[in-house]
Amino acid sequence: MRIHPYLAFPGTCEEAFTFYAELFSGFVTGINRYGEGSPFPVPDGWGEKIIHAELAAGGIVIYGSDHVPDMFETPQGFSLSWNVTDFDAGKSAFDALAANGGSVVMPFSEVPWSVGYGMVKDRFGITWQINVDGPAD
Repeated sequence: MRIHPYLAFPGTCEEAFTFYAELFSGFVTGINRYGEGSPFPVPDGWGEKIIHAELAAGGIVIYGSDHVPDMFETPQGFSLSWNVTDFDAGKSAFDALAANGGSVVMPFSEVPWSVGYGMVKDRFGITWQINVDGPAD
């Protein structure tokens, strides 16, 4: 069995997945648009929006889509955790997620379980936990 996170966006899925692919050294493996066929009513101007996308990065797959306005709910009650073994890579990812409209939930710092850990809500409304694997000394 595989479980893939499925992220909902209010019309910014393509921008978010392009950003995540660059940040996490991954690539978008597939994009389907509402205008290519949708089981849902398609609002005017949504033909080019994403009905389903797949992103592969670091051995994981994340799905995403733009939810039409009457179906979109702001994400809450979950976060994605990205674990790395390199402190600088973790700090860099944290800073990139916080930049350009993101907001820091917990600053990147040493915690009992890690030399580097922080939480940030990115500009797309997704909360990330960045964690450098390994205990703090």
